[in-house]
Amino acid sequence: MASLSGLSEELGEIEGQISDLFRALSNGFQKLEKIKDSNRQSRQLEELTGKMRECKRLIKEFDREVKDLEYKSDADITKMLTEKKQSMIKELNSYVALKKQYASNIENKRVDLFEGPGEGFAEDNGLLASKMSNQQLMDQGNRMMDETDQVIERSKKVVHETVNVGTETAAALKAQTEQMSRIVNELDSIHFSIKKATQLVKELGRQVATDRCIMGLLFLIVVGVVAIIIVKIVNPHNKDIRDIPGLAPPAPSRRLLAYSY
Repeated sequence: MASLSGLSEELGEIEGQISDLFRALSNGFQKLEKIKDSNRQSRQLEELTGKMRECKRLIKEFDREVKDLEYKSDADITKMLTEKKQSMIKELNSYVALKKQYASNIENKRVDLFEGPGEGFAEDNGLLASKMSNQQLMDQGNRMMDETDQVIERSKKVVHETVNVGTETAAALKAQTEQMSRIVNELDSIHFSIKKATQLVKELGRQVATDRCIMGLLFLIVVGVVAIIIVKIVNPHNKDIRDIPGLAPPAPSRRLLAYSY
């Protein structure tokens, strides 16, 4: 790593990041062997797949930096950088193969680790990694990493769709909650209106009862006055009944004089 840093700071930094990822992948697969639950194995495998994808991206950056230095470096340095890149690809290829092996065990399917997508020929299947040339290893590693990228993209699509469904569900729940809040507020308003109407009816009932009492007293007074008037007219000489103020006493009866001729 020190020699690479002397050649280029970018190459040294990229190599350090790749080494950290390889250590994390090694520890992750060791941890995966101890996990018995298939769901936990799947989650651990997804995490390791993300690290492998990041490692692939860094190897591509490493390759670009190596190509930029080809015109500035001699043949020995260029050969050393090329061998370093091939070693990284080979190591990543071994982790990709492990990932496929564990995935096939989880899904109970047998997958040939060296079979390319859509190819039915046996020439690549018969080669072992130890007997492959550097170019074959690079091509095989790139092909397997491309397959891993496709799987990751499909997983991202499923996650994205799940997030969209969750967002729509949350929006629907929020709208229903707001609608329920409006209904509760309307019910409170109706309850308050009913309470006020009940109080108003009680007040009107008390006023009506008071008005009836007053009308009854007035009716009794009128009846009494009428009765007194009738008694005065029928028996004007009754001294027990006092004259009603404002009412003229009855006129005295006149007797007709009889003249004899």
